[in-house]
Amino acid sequence: MTLNKVPAKDRESFTQHLQKSQRILALCGAGLSASSGLPTFRGAGGIWRNHEATSLATPEAFEADPALVWQFYSYRRHMALNAHPNPAHYALAELARKRSEFVTLTQNVDDPIVPALAIPKESSEPLPSTTDSTGAEASKSLANAMKGTKAAKGKGDVDISDAEVPIPRIPVEELPHCPKCQKGLLRPGVVWFGEALPTKTMNAVDEFVEESNIDLMLVIGTSAQVFPAARYVWEARARGARVAVFNMDKQDGKKGLTKQDWLFHGDAGILLPELLKPVIGSIAGDTVGSSSSTVD
Repeated sequence: MTLNKVPAKDRESFTQHLQKSQRILALCGAGLSASSGLPTFRGAGGIWRNHEATSLATPEAFEADPALVWQFYSYRRHMALNAHPNPAHYALAELARKRSEFVTLTQNVDDPIVPALAIPKESSEPLPSTTDSTGAEASKSLANAMKGTKAAKGKGDVDISDAEVPIPRIPVEELPHCPKCQKGLLRPGVVWFGEALPTKTMNAVDEFVEESNIDLMLVIGTSAQVFPAARYVWEARARGARVAVFNMDKQDGKKGLTKQDWLFHGDAGILLPELLKPVIGSIAGDTVGSSSSTVD
């Protein structure tokens, strides 16, 4: 849905409610960064080398094939290094400046890579590192990867998300290990499906939700079906919030919605800056005013 296809009554009712909303909670998923070129966990971007991305984001997958899971996350981090914030990110940042009681919950990750897991270039044969086997080198690797992005002009990255592109089989001993004991295998610093979210973070969000009524809940680029994060949609609604969903998948986004809620189907990078404009104004470098994303 481009903005000229947003029903006028939906746009008007959302604007009216947004302008009077002070306590706002946003739950953001991978779809928020789709405009930045980062793949989502579901839909068109949810397949990596013939594996469903969600099947690799589990403790069981790491136990079965730690090298494959590390390569999957290194690929995602590498893409994040080359990505830039899109207008939706800037819109949310500006909303935070305008509304002091605005809390954002994000399910997105990015982190450093280690040399053995670097994305291979078309100009050279991918070889695993023979020296780095500790997590202590991760921060150095991040800096090197960022420098390498500029240094590798004309040397396109091999798309290792394509199952037809060969990748090295990395021995377990060359994966990141504990820098102290040199024995324990490190894992990506993310919360996988089936694992508990950080208690401190959950407590902070619970305190915000329980402190007072919530005016508006924004659900951006996520199916909001994975608990416990998804429960905040229901808790916000119980606290009086109306829910606005921004999702590329219309069927996915409409689950659980009531007549009081809104579903804005389309790219959050186009929809958010324009629909939040009555409160945030035009964001710097606003590029969403093209004919395909303006309101008739």
